Amino acid sequence: MTLNRFTLPLTTPLSTAHGRIESREGFVVGFEHRGTVGVGEATPLPGWTESLDDCEAALTTALETYAERGHSAALLELDAATVPAARHGIATALLDADARADGVSLARWFDPDAGTGSVPVNATVGDGSVEETTRAARAAVDDGFDCLKLKAGVRSVADDVERVRAVRAAVGDDVTIRVDANGAWDRDSARRAFEAFAPLGVAYVEQPLPATDLDGHAALGNETVGVAIDEGFCEHTAAAVLATDVDAVILKPMVLGGPGNAHTIAMRARESGIEPIVTTTIDAAVARAAAVHVAAAIPAVEPCGLATADALADDLTDDPAPVSDGRIAVPEGDGLGIDPEEVGW
Repeated sequence: MTLNRFTLPLTTPLSTAHGRIESREGFVVGFEHRGTVGVGEATPLPGWTESLDDCEAALTTALETYAERGHSAALLELDAATVPAARHGIATALLDADARADGVSLARWFDPDAGTGSVPVNATVGDGSVEETTRAARAAVDDGFDCLKLKAGVRSVADDVERVRAVRAAVGDDVTIRVDANGAWDRDSARRAFEAFAPLGVAYVEQPLPATDLDGHAALGNETVGVAIDEGFCEHTAAAVLATDVDAVILKPMVLGGPGNAHTIAMRARESGIEPIVTTTIDAAVARAAAVHVAAAIPAVEPCGLATADALADDLTDDPAPVSDGRIAVPEGDGLGIDPEEVGW
């Protein structure tokens, strides 16, 4: 097992509660298993996963364990609750090798009936003025997207309602609109937003309340506007989130400890009547490919947040899952569909 560290600049710096992010740093993991080489990616994101230093330390320990006792013991060294990005790297490499050895794509390794063409994706429209938001929404629809996720929560509820109203008027009734508040509202503000969003046809609001408030999310939904949990997975177990009466869950494989964990939670969500939506944490090509395979292995998946390659100014390899007309291609070939030599092996 070996590690290759990388740094990839963002196209536009990202402002978060944990500071300004100008690049994505992580590790490509590779090792031999079942007569082939599998590759994975560990790209931690502050506030969502462990730090870069903790990720590297966990991977280094896992390397030592792998050399002494093999891949299963190395994977068991990594706790998805404390070092999810490190676990994602090794778990993805193992799954890639397993699928390669079996001669199937990772999506079909998860589900033999999985599709091999493409999956629907949403376009993310950042926070901006009414004019900026409307312009970005129109551009996305012109590019073929029929599902938009509008960032909200930085401005007042009244301002965000006005932005959503303007977008609905600009794109018409056939485009799905989702709103992502990133936990910015309290319960009263959220209720006002939901009441105003109802006549505008907002499908759901993602993380309207702080991640700690699961009970508040369960009480928010109405007959028109649903509720989705995202950051809640950083504060609660998957079982606790799925026990909450919400409409959708946002599943980030990097945050959940790997593609296998994400797919398992997706299937359990479906059993609970909750829609799973797969997204990335602005990952590099290896992790994005893995997330696309997870989405492809969810029957009739709703549009997912996987169209994030353009957030990176550079990447580990050519985009294995390009976006066209609001859909993202499932990488062809066995495993992840990425040649290990292209990412360092």
